[in-house]
Amino acid sequence: MDGGLRALLPRLGGGPYNVALAAGRLGVPTAFLSRVSTDRFGDAMVERLHASAVDTSLLQRGDEPTTLAVVALDAKGAARYTFYVEGTADRLVADPGPLPEHVTALSLGTLGMVLEPGASAYEAMLRREAARGALTVLDPNIREALITDPAAYRARFASWLPDVRLLKISDDDAAWLTEGADPVAAAKTWIESGVDAVVLTRGADGIAVITAAGELAHVPSRKVTVVDTIGAGDTVQGALLAWLHTREVADLASLDAGAWREALEFAAKAASITVSRSGAEPPTSADMAATV
Repeated sequence: MDGGLRALLPRLGGGPYNVALAAGRLGVPTAFLSRVSTDRFGDAMVERLHASAVDTSLLQRGDEPTTLAVVALDAKGAARYTFYVEGTADRLVADPGPLPEHVTALSLGTLGMVLEPGASAYEAMLRREAARGALTVLDPNIREALITDPAAYRARFASWLPDVRLLKISDDDAAWLTEGADPVAAAKTWIESGVDAVVLTRGADGIAVITAAGELAHVPSRKVTVVDTIGAGDTVQGALLAWLHTREVADLASLDAGAWREALEFAAKAASITVSRSGAEPPTSADMAATV
């Protein structure tokens, strides 16, 4: 008897990892900074980064095991996660010091901002790169099971906001962080704390942005057959970074509602391709061109 358990199928992923894949596959210069195991999973992750044109010169390696997430899908393809993180490689990432001058954006999020000692290293990078003038992007991508002190995490999240230029967050995560507040109202509060723009991913209801100028833009989700939603939000983040880089946007305040709609439509299209596939499999530029 297997108790109803299905066979486990290995998939490579992780929030910032998926963001890097998405941006790299969309043709913009992308590097991945983390600590990756030297085990077989880690080797496969590095190979996949290279295949997606992601620079690994900042990557750290260690003989600790790879973090594992066991994913169960509900009837709508939404994911529920169980994590195995004790003594794993990624949480031991070290602060590399100032990033190379050619780095114009830093994207952070998910477990990297929760699990110590790596979380403190990433926090130091966030504050330093924000002070340097880099475009700092955060997706908290909440995993409740690993946040042992929700009040402390919420306070720490609030302390990051003055150093975050673009906050990308799901409706569900916004509700968790604010203990039930309306996501748009929460976004306006975060902008008052110093964020330049908040992008809200709303599942089947599309994507919205609230800017420091008070503008709100929205695009609907694209109609596709959903296989699963793993990596959808990460694809949105990677696609937004690619769109901003391609258009040489250094200051989010320069974007009006029309430009934001163009950016969100690009991100929604990329995410629609990802959810039509099994696992976090972001599209390439060729995939985007071939999709109406």
